[in-house]
Amino acid sequence: MSVPTVRPAATGASAPALAVRRAAAVLTRLRRARLFHPDGRSFAGEVTIWGTPGPPTGVALLDEPGRYPATIRLSKGVSTPGSWPDVLGLAVRVHADPGGPFDLLVSSSGTPPLLRAVPLPRRRFAGTYSTISPLRAPRRRLWLGALADPESPDLGRSLTEVGAATRAAEPRLVLAVASAVGPWRPVGQVSIGTQLSARQDAALAFDPIGNLPAGLRAAGPLAWLRDQTYRGSRRARGVTVQSGGSLGATV
Repeated sequence: MSVPTVRPAATGASAPALAVRRAAAVLTRLRRARLFHPDGRSFAGEVTIWGTPGPPTGVALLDEPGRYPATIRLSKGVSTPGSWPDVLGLAVRVHADPGGPFDLLVSSSGTPPLLRAVPLPRRRFAGTYSTISPLRAPRRRLWLGALADPESPDLGRSLTEVGAATRAAEPRLVLAVASAVGPWRPVGQVSIGTQLSARQDAALAFDPIGNLPAGLRAAGPLAWLRDQTYRGSRRARGVTVQSGGSLGATV
């Protein structure tokens, strides 16, 4: 049985898609915040790509060295208090030009192959994050992730500590790719800079399905479900995804 490929440019929506979007919108309105990862802090920053060690992925943005401005958000999945464990989230918008923005959304997970497909609660914001579901590249399926940088200032155990860490220094996380069974391969780093305002954070709207670089695509039932729920949640919040990679308050 073939799996569906999510095509963000398609017009219209099926009855199941509309039902999922409406349910997501209702839940978002009831929560009065993002449906997923409502509590977070956003930052300006930079993404540096070193290039892919070993066999290339076939995705130019990952294989070719470059430096890009970025918008970064660190968050807690269910908003547990303070430093309590939670499924932590990292969202990175790479403002690539040309080609438009690339939105990478990853959740706290384990490092080994079997655990990188499982969202795992933890306390510390510095650690392993994974896309959980693989993305399809020209040559293979890929997991994208972010790893702790042992030489970086620590990000702490709460969103308050995250904000304090970025005021004192410029923390970093390592970007990496992996196959289904192979180890993580570092391809670059995320540098976290100045914190954005609460208003800017509320206006952020990431699209991990539609905003992918050339050569990467999301496929399968989970990607379809994620696409529909994000669409419904964005509509209820009254925000839209910016297609031009704007660095303004509404990215």
